[in-house]
Amino acid sequence: MGVITFPGTLDDVDAARAVRFAGGEPVGLWHADADLKQVDAVIVPGGFSYGDYLRAGAIAKFAPVMGEVVRAAERGMPVLGICNGFQVLCEAGLLPGALTRNIGLHFICRDVWLEVASNTTAWTTRYDAGADILVPLKSGEGRYVAPERVLDELEGEGRVVFRYRENPNGSLRDIAGIASANGRVVGLMPHPEHAIDALTGPSDDGLGMFYSALDAVLAAA
Repeated sequence: MGVITFPGTLDDVDAARAVRFAGGEPVGLWHADADLKQVDAVIVPGGFSYGDYLRAGAIAKFAPVMGEVVRAAERGMPVLGICNGFQVLCEAGLLPGALTRNIGLHFICRDVWLEVASNTTAWTTRYDAGADILVPLKSGEGRYVAPERVLDELEGEGRVVFRYRENPNGSLRDIAGIASANGRVVGLMPHPEHAIDALTGPSDDGLGMFYSALDAVLAAA
């Protein structure tokens, strides 16, 4: 499972650890290389790619590696964007909508409860629909927004993947994560890679996402 590193990425090591913890093999992918190294899935991790200059994720979408990610996603490869990675996927056109400044313009860093609104994506099959999971959130531009027609489409097609139980940032319709139409690409603002072991995180609830992806990869083999 490939984990991308951009200038300013912070959570690539944590994402790789989560993949390893779930029994997968993490493979480092460098932003300037148009090479996915034959991986079966890709994680675009959190951080501040290119210092969030211009707009969070707006520069990272032009990285050579992202062109390959877009093409691989179009072929059905599972792709996960976490926090800044979610912003990058929206900027790259793999997911609709945008992430904007939090209500109140404050950086939020705390554990949040999420509802698993869909367990049919490549990244959520290990969860029960409607389950509650506890994971950390740490972002200043985490408010999900989209036109009403897009929100209605996401709702109608079951593509809202996670919802905040108590909305911390003003995201429309309490949306914390969404999926592509085929359910192979998922983006979310909270950090499942920081909740894989109750000894070091608030829970091990995030581990299910990485198990789910490995299931999806093995099923396609």
